Amino acid sequence: MPTPAIIPTAHAALSLALSQAIDNKTKPLGSLGRLEELARQIGLIQATTQPRLDAPAVLVFAGDHGVVAEGVSAYPQEVTWQMIENFLAGGAAINVFANQNGCTIQVVDAGVNHDFGARSNLVDRKVARGTRNFAIEAAMSQDQCRRAMEHGMALVRDLPGNVVGFGEMGIGNTTAAAALMHKLTDLPLAECVGAGTGLAPAAISRKEAVLTAAMRTHAGASAPLDVLATFGGFEIAMMTGAMLQAAALRKVLLIDGFIVTSALLVAAKLQPAILDYCVFAHCSSEQGHRRMLDHLGVRPLLQLDLRLGEGTGAALALPLLHAAVNFMTTMATFDSARVSTRAP
Repeated sequence: MPTPAIIPTAHAALSLALSQAIDNKTKPLGSLGRLEELARQIGLIQATTQPRLDAPAVLVFAGDHGVVAEGVSAYPQEVTWQMIENFLAGGAAINVFANQNGCTIQVVDAGVNHDFGARSNLVDRKVARGTRNFAIEAAMSQDQCRRAMEHGMALVRDLPGNVVGFGEMGIGNTTAAAALMHKLTDLPLAECVGAGTGLAPAAISRKEAVLTAAMRTHAGASAPLDVLATFGGFEIAMMTGAMLQAAALRKVLLIDGFIVTSALLVAAKLQPAILDYCVFAHCSSEQGHRRMLDHLGVRPLLQLDLRLGEGTGAALALPLLHAAVNFMTTMATFDSARVSTRAP
């Protein structure tokens, strides 16, 4: 399927202007560290030396996975819909952190195995009631994968603001993410499989065995969209489409943890320039996440040993984006503050 064109943010003249503006603030050169890099990145994304953050939002995509039938999760599948109810009631960690940091939340039913009925605060984009069991057959059809991605694109086109955080919920989705990671990075499967929702070592070994067998079953899947349809989830496919559209619209993409980054792996295979638009919120304690980030050649902002998902890391990192933009736009310059510059 055609994907939105993403323009690289590289711009020599603007980059120089941003560096000069940053260096002229009342501070020693480079003394704001990563915040300076972040201000420069956001300025390049927005094509201005006066960046701003408008109406930041976190999209939380939810979907169920047929592969849970193989015993790969510590929790039963019904926890997916139960947690959606918790999101809608405002009781989850993502609600707490988003509210704390002035960020709106959209909860999206991408493919949960539950009938929620009409709900004013739930976006219904259900493709099906969960994917099929990829230990036996492809998780979704090509048409279902395409529709999920298109739903994600449409959601972002209608979303106000210029900062989009990505979160997810779906029992079994660390198994899907590990499969995507292995196929798209060529890293050994053992480096991609982790504890997920808290599996004991024996259960992690079972999870790896299920994935090993699935790799043999689907050995022919290699193109990014084939890999996504074979092993992914509706929430992962919808995130992939949403990410591509957000970057095409020159929004800042705030990337959460392991599952969200697996969606980005697909998007980056399709449009490598998407990485210019991504701020990596944190490094999860799910063992594969650090390896994913290293594969992409990126550095996360935070290391908090999180492994919750939901977009929690994205919401927690948002104040750092505000700090980067605010120092850039409101901090005094040496001239305006009448402070002497560094001696020759």
